[in-house]
Amino acid sequence: MTLEEMKQRKKELGYTYARLSELSGVPLSTVQKIFGGATTAPRYDTMLALESLLVPAPSQTASASADTASHPGSYEEHAAAFSEEELSHAGQVGESGASYQVKHQGEYTLTDYYQIPDERRVELIDGVIYDMSAPGCDHQLIAGLIHARLLAHVSSRKGTCLPMISPVDVQLDCDEKTMVQPDVVVVCDRSKVIRRCIYGAPDLVIEILSPSTRRKDVTIKLNKYIAAGVREYWIIDPDQRLVLVYDFSAAIYPVIYGFDAKIPVAIWDGDCVIDFQEVYDYIHFLYEKDPNPPQ
Repeated sequence: MTLEEMKQRKKELGYTYARLSELSGVPLSTVQKIFGGATTAPRYDTMLALESLLVPAPSQTASASADTASHPGSYEEHAAAFSEEELSHAGQVGESGASYQVKHQGEYTLTDYYQIPDERRVELIDGVIYDMSAPGCDHQLIAGLIHARLLAHVSSRKGTCLPMISPVDVQLDCDEKTMVQPDVVVVCDRSKVIRRCIYGAPDLVIEILSPSTRRKDVTIKLNKYIAAGVREYWIIDPDQRLVLVYDFSAAIYPVIYGFDAKIPVAIWDGDCVIDFQEVYDYIHFLYEKDPNPPQ
């Protein structure tokens, strides 16, 4: 059973990542990485455990619900052990999954986006749904430190700009076809911040690359951000220890920095500087443990 077939079967059964983990015994983080594409070479025994749960029963047909007792391990048998609340939730997921199957990429809207279970992180870009795997520790440590430095700068000056860290929804184009979740953003127009999301383009967007988001961040989202009116965009590559800075307002881009540079924040005319030597010192122990991270 291929991974794509397993993904399709997961949708048909209405399983969440958490339920797959519970029934298969595979850790939740591993399930998320496999189905999100972050793990390109999962262990054989792990895939076997998932496949044994997802593979259809040999004689299963569209009318098999009438004789589920003859198919041990079927979805219906597992569902019998669900609580009433779980069954209700599983039904909702199954219905939304069915709606996805009749749509093509490019046709999805925010209605579909909001039907996706919370534990499945996705972005919606021009009607296309992109799965997002759980970020690594280097990703989270970098994002957290940079957010802290941006917030400290604003607070020290009693500014009105709002630095925020993912997960936060950004309805970038103010339409029904796109909702992204940048790693770190700064919004200086507070009217764009509503309880549900950031409605419109942030002033500064920072994305930290991971294997599953690299292509999307450096091509698709780059073009989306510049078209939407983002003033400044940073792409941080922990593997290469590089930062690409796009100052869209000044039409100066990209400027490439190493992890030993002090990088000025253009939206604040360089009044705030992020010291990437400090960033590297903060996470360098990770490189000592894994000097050759997967590309």
